[in-house]
Amino acid sequence: MKKLIAFFFQGLLYLAPIAITLFILYKAFFLVDDVFKPLLFKIFGFHIPGIGFIILFLLITLLGYAGQTIIAKPVKFLINHFLDRAPLLKTVYSSIKDFISAFVGKDKKFNQPVLVKVNLISDLEKVGFITREHLSDLGVEGKKVAVYFPHSYNFSGEMFIVPADQVKPITAAPGDVMKFVVTGGVASFRNNE
Repeated sequence: MKKLIAFFFQGLLYLAPIAITLFILYKAFFLVDDVFKPLLFKIFGFHIPGIGFIILFLLITLLGYAGQTIIAKPVKFLINHFLDRAPLLKTVYSSIKDFISAFVGKDKKFNQPVLVKVNLISDLEKVGFITREHLSDLGVEGKKVAVYFPHSYNFSGEMFIVPADQVKPITAAPGDVMKFVVTGGVASFRNNE
């Protein structure tokens, strides 16, 4: 019975943000529609179907823009100002920030899944992601690439510099390959061949 209740609350945790967001959008749509419909009727002399949706979309987009420019920039400035005074904390923060942005940022780094031959004798291969193809800034000579190997059932991994000829691309969606590795091979994926 305790497990059943725990599963119920876990499901509620997954459902609540979506349900609350949809409820707020539903209420906001009718609020905007009720406010602007009479005004637009006076201007145009007829009702425009879907105008409430368009106005709501524009208002939410404007709020997102304001949040990113007016609110986010000063907060980022304050965080960077604080971190400049704490160099060790800045190193940890920037490492975590770079790692997270590699997954979800504009410059996604884990978008080249590969198989790497890690033992030539036993033909052992490991799944990884190329994170950098040019390593001259590290002083690495020859044809080598940086490959990140995520750990299974963990949000950690290791990065190795490997010969490029021991790297074979995987033709599958990077997110599916990451899921495959993180779940220890339990999740399946389909090659895009």
